[in-house]
Formats: sequence, C-alpha cells, structure tokens
Amino acid sequence: MSIPKTMKAAMLVEQRKPLIIDDIELPQTLGVGQVLVKVLFSGICGSQLGEIDGAKGEDKYLPHLLGHEGAGTVVEIGSGVRYVKPGDNVVLHWRKGLGIESAPPVYRWNGRQVNAGWVTTFNEYAIVAENRLTTIPADSDMEVAGLFGCAVTTGFGVAVNNAKIKIGDSVVVFGAGGVGLNIVQAAALAGGHPVIAIDLYDNRLQLAKALGATHLINSTKMDARQAILGIAGAAGVDVFIDNTGIPAIIEMGYAITKPEGRVTLVGVPKKGQNISIYSLPLHFGKEIKGSHGGEAIPHEDIPRYHAMYRAGRIKLKELVTDDFSLDEINTAIQKMRDGTLAGRCQIRMSS
Repeated sequence: MSIPKTMKAAMLVEQRKPLIIDDIELPQTLGVGQVLVKVLFSGICGSQLGEIDGAKGEDKYLPHLLGHEGAGTVVEIGSGVRYVKPGDNVVLHWRKGLGIESAPPVYRWNGRQVNAGWVTTFNEYAIVAENRLTTIPADSDMEVAGLFGCAVTTGFGVAVNNAKIKIGDSVVVFGAGGVGLNIVQAAALAGGHPVIAIDLYDNRLQLAKALGATHLINSTKMDARQAILGIAGAAGVDVFIDNTGIPAIIEMGYAITKPEGRVTLVGVPKKGQNISIYSLPLHFGKEIKGSHGGEAIPHEDIPRYHAMYRAGRIKLKELVTDDFSLDEINTAIQKMRDGTLAGRCQIRMSS
C-alpha cells in the first residue's frame, strides 16, 4: 500500500478553542526511522487537555496534531527501521522505546504546515518515529491495546517505579481519571492498604472501587484532609499521589504524609503556579518527586502488562466506558472536562 495522499485529522489550530477536524495532506515519502501506521483507536489523556488550554504557556507550533496513546497497524516502514514491519499490530506511545528517533513528520492543510511530534494519534494515519511503537501479538484486542500507550504504563509506573508501593502501604490517589484509575489498580495489585481514591465525581469513584480502591472520597462533599486522616489515622499516609497539579492539593498531601512518606506528583501545575512546603522533613526521610510517565520503558513494560491483561490480572475493558468517532472528538473532550465520562474513552477511526 502506498502512502495515502490525505487523511482526516483533529488539529489544534488555536489554544482554548475546539479542535478542527479536516482532511490534511501526508508527505509521500518516509524518512529514516519513520513508520506509517494506520491508527485504529486513540485514547485522550489529560495532557491533551492541558495542551488545548495552554497550561504550559504559549504554543509556538500551531497548528499541530495531538494524541500520544493509541493502537494501530504498521503500513510501511522507512529505511533503518528494525523493530517493526508492515502488518504488525502496534501500541503508539510517547515514552521512548526501541529503535530510531526519526525527524517528526510535516503535514499540510490548506497550504499551511501542520506540525507533529514523534507520535500523534488524533488522525486516521500517523507517521511515527520507530521508537514510539511497540509490537503486540496479532490477536490482541486492539480496542483496549491503546491504553498501554499511556494510561496503563504511566499508572503502573507511578505506583511501582515512583511511589514504590509496598504491601501494607497506605495510599492516597487524588484524581481518578484514566491514569489515576490505573494507579489505583496497580496500588491494589502491589498490596497497598488502604487504597483511598479521591475525585470530584461519583461515577469515577465507583469505577475506582471496581479497580481496587478500598475507600472513596468525593472532595466536593467532604473535607478531603479530615477524611483521609480519619481512614489512615492521625500519623498520616505512607504514599500520596497527586494527579491534579493543583498546588493546594499537593501541599496538603505533603503535609499529611508520614515522616518517611512519599509524595509523587503526576499532575503538573499550570505555568506560573508554585507550591510552598516546609522542607525540613525532606532531610529526615520524607520524599517528594515528580513523575515522567511513570519512568515506563515501553518495550519492557507493555509485553509484561499485556500478558497480565491476558491472564485476567489487569482490568482494561472496565476502563473503557465510552467511545466516539473522530468527528465527535470535541464532544468527548467536553465530557472529560465535565466529569460525564467515568473512565477512558476511545476514539474510533473511520477509515
């Protein structure tokens, strides 16, 4: 199959505005290390909402494509590609894996350049750097496979690599979105107890319960700090994981962890927002650190987690609570914002 001349894609053209869905032109040759993938399903991560909102400040690369979690099939490969071949089923991910980090592709739309990074998934096809792809078995369930691109690998990596949850650790997961739900699931599998899930929406909390949370707190209905200490005890919690990026929540989590507790930051405060903490406990065993995708290693972690899913040890079907077509992506984004969606939604590509 030759490279399609055009494809449908959802583009960020202006910050804080809906994505524009239109046909764009693909480059007709693949560079060194580039792989053409037919995207079948894409997830939407909170990171994309942050990009749309300009959480990190001015976006100098508009217009550009979005998405870093998906599943698809390899169509063609460029020179130098060794680890994937045409016909392979693959997970698309933003963390670096095996292979070449190619130059990002450049697409065209109405005579304008459309930028893209090493991976994008809000598009029917994607030219992806080899090291943003990991192969999975031919009989994989592609509808949930994309979750290994970020939600699962980040969530499990946060629990295991960053927070280092041990059997019997008391764990707070503040924010039960797609990544947060997988942190809950991983914390339960690692033997954490209690596992306390906190969110603004009851539907997300009920899903967290199904994935292993032992206690649920709706922070719109009760004081989260008092509720946590009421469950874990006045001494505080062993592990506090923040997915919100809200400074007041980060500060609260730091204050209520035990003297040798661990605070892991998954959410990132908006540009210009800072946290204020009393640093002395850091000299005596308390830890606070940021997570970068759970420090996941895709080519090692995806096969392990995929095997656990097939063995029934990881729940993924339950995580996918809604699906939308690419034309409906702005509706999906709005439903994520207003809490209508409990878990991860999937974007189905039409071609």
